[in-house]
Amino acid sequence: MKPLKTAAFLLPLIKEKRPLIHHITNFVTVNDCANITLAIGASPIMAVHGREVEEVVLGASALVLNIGTPTSNSVESMLLAGEKANELGIPVILDPVGVGIAKLRSRAADNILSRVKIAVLRGNASEIRFLSGASIDAKGVDSICCGQNDDKIARELAAQLGCVVVITGEWDIISDGKKVYSTGNGHKMLTQITGTGCMISSLIAAFSAVSNNYLAAAMGGVLTMGIAGEAAYHSLGDREGPGTFKVRLFDQVYNLTADTINKFGIVTGR
Repeated sequence: MKPLKTAAFLLPLIKEKRPLIHHITNFVTVNDCANITLAIGASPIMAVHGREVEEVVLGASALVLNIGTPTSNSVESMLLAGEKANELGIPVILDPVGVGIAKLRSRAADNILSRVKIAVLRGNASEIRFLSGASIDAKGVDSICCGQNDDKIARELAAQLGCVVVITGEWDIISDGKKVYSTGNGHKMLTQITGTGCMISSLIAAFSAVSNNYLAAAMGGVLTMGIAGEAAYHSLGDREGPGTFKVRLFDQVYNLTADTINKFGIVTGR
């Protein structure tokens, strides 16, 4: 089955199983990540204290680690939770927000990647290029670079880490180290609200929670945000903007169906 059809097939399984998604994420987008997880049909928990994260992982079906607002305590909690998830065979999704802009978060990403087996690594072009060792140009947590070599970078980094790598942007790139796919859904309005990247990581986690086909799971999360973003934008009135768009985005994710993914998903493979 092609990844697009597999991704669509997984969506009703999320709604049926309502998997628990454990997040150790940044405080800027924590509420958005929780709500997008609910909208797709899964259940979020945002446990961060080192004394409970391993216990919480026991009941989870996927784990999201997001270094957007790192502290010494949160990074240690991520390592504890990640190692426990590996022990239990629970997929870990790493979102290396802003890696490369400061040594603290760069060291945090290195520590996690050296100690925790990642199922999916999702970042923007700057973040993934930094982790691959390529040159970058970034402003804060926003990507302002995108190169023709990003397909190759995604494939090589995925092969090196033994995971699926996702580069989100105008065109999203997804690779398992062998094949590379691009998805073309989305709208520029998604860049006008905070946290869409973090929310994509949550969506990928929800899909990963119901299948060990992490390539299809990553595609499902990316397509969900892209298709919902397009629909949310086209629903806006003349004087409506980012605030209304954000509310509509959650509604569109909530109402998304497998048929909609199959019909409107734009995917190319190479």
